[in-house]
Amino acid sequence: MRRVLSIWFPALAVERWAKASDCAPEEPVVLTVEGAHGPIIHAATPAAAERGARAGARLADARAIDPQLVAMPADPPGDLALVRRLALWAQRWSPLVEVDGTDALRLDISGAAHLFGGEPSLAADVRTRFALAGLTTRVAIAPTAAAAWALAHYGNAPAILCGRNIGPMIADLPVAALRFSPGAVRTLERLGLKTVGALAGIERRSLARRFRDADNPVDALDRARGRTPEPLTGEKPNPPPRADLRLEEPAVHVEVGGQALERLIPPLVERLEERRLGARRLALHGFRVDGSVATASVATSIPSREPRHLRRLLADKAAALDPGFGFDAFALVAEWTEPLGAAQDSLVEEPSGERDIARLIDRLSVKLGARSVRRPQRHESHVPERASGWRPALGKAQPTATPDTAQRPQRLLDRPEAIAVIYATPEGVPRRFVWRRAVHDIARVEGPERIAPEWWRERSTARLRDYYRVEDVAGRRFWIFREGVIGDGRGGIPNWYLHGLFG
Repeated sequence: MRRVLSIWFPALAVERWAKASDCAPEEPVVLTVEGAHGPIIHAATPAAAERGARAGARLADARAIDPQLVAMPADPPGDLALVRRLALWAQRWSPLVEVDGTDALRLDISGAAHLFGGEPSLAADVRTRFALAGLTTRVAIAPTAAAAWALAHYGNAPAILCGRNIGPMIADLPVAALRFSPGAVRTLERLGLKTVGALAGIERRSLARRFRDADNPVDALDRARGRTPEPLTGEKPNPPPRADLRLEEPAVHVEVGGQALERLIPPLVERLEERRLGARRLALHGFRVDGSVATASVATSIPSREPRHLRRLLADKAAALDPGFGFDAFALVAEWTEPLGAAQDSLVEEPSGERDIARLIDRLSVKLGARSVRRPQRHESHVPERASGWRPALGKAQPTATPDTAQRPQRLLDRPEAIAVIYATPEGVPRRFVWRRAVHDIARVEGPERIAPEWWRERSTARLRDYYRVEDVAGRRFWIFREGVIGDGRGGIPNWYLHGLFG
């Protein structure tokens, strides 16, 4: 049997506004939209509702009752955008989630409730997770989407309706639960038909003659009872920004790829600007008449929507596309995007060294290959050789570790190199060492700095290190360390190594 979960956000507009506002919670605030005869209340905070403010009322009428009401502009498009994002997030409970109106979701949970311990547990999980996000919900589960919506809005939510005989279970709900227009609801109530049960007792033909289209009570009752199917269309993520070009005739000349790119860059940049995104990976697809597809793609090190830069990166690869028997269409797709402010062309505000470096990385990656260009990356480790590494320059940036405030050499050897050290006592300060067959007499010594092994990843024989910053008589500075302490039980005589060079 089909099972539909309805999730209603009764205070979505107010709760979304409250998160972005610095107004005190006790202030009587109403959110308004423009109406034909002045502002209309779209939503009211609990404080305003206690003073008599109601959604749908004119602001002038509400202020006549309470002049202290504070009016703020509502943002219905922003509210709907939030509901669409919540629909994608709600796919944790079902892959089939649909936005229902402007403030609700409906999910097809047929065969899925047992994964959450049953329908009561699923409903509780929904309410708990949205509550943690600061959103009030009313939920209901029923065999039809219309019945679930009616119970969520007008029933004793959370409500779970079982069985196939739906009519008696929704009979006591008001007729507004069948989603009629306000005018149709007023007409039905004037006729004395105030509940779904009262409406169901009227002869179907007489109802159909008086009401039409969306306000037809016969159709509404059939949807609620499951006699008329009501399919759900799942919400899908926003498709990536894309620009398309169709050719009147197949083109076989070698310049067609570059010419198509010239025409596709401007509309793609416009779409990126509309969504405040920057491209990290672009792909130009050329569709051949024989059904095959040729693709040229490039990546960028930072988000960008600079037409000139994107065109320059992709131009050579676009020109190299083989038309075969001819291209009849092209598509330029930003396959990987990241947020980018409305006033920015790239992640860096003004032309600077960082932007120039990013452009250089992009061009080198195109010429040499993405794997050939790398950039340094800090790692969370106090062991020097593990505290940094390399990552692909075009890859997704990893969280940066907190920089070590201790003095470190400008050049760190990939692996510490063994040296021979002469010192006065086994625990004394080094005086002379030999590295790569050259003898260095030490003039100055700073240290030691003791670095312990990482016990959670090292073998049990790993030893302590005592690091010294030393300067020889020629002014050259080195970073050397002694590995181990006599008597630590983890080896014999401690060994000495050179690990880095200071500038």
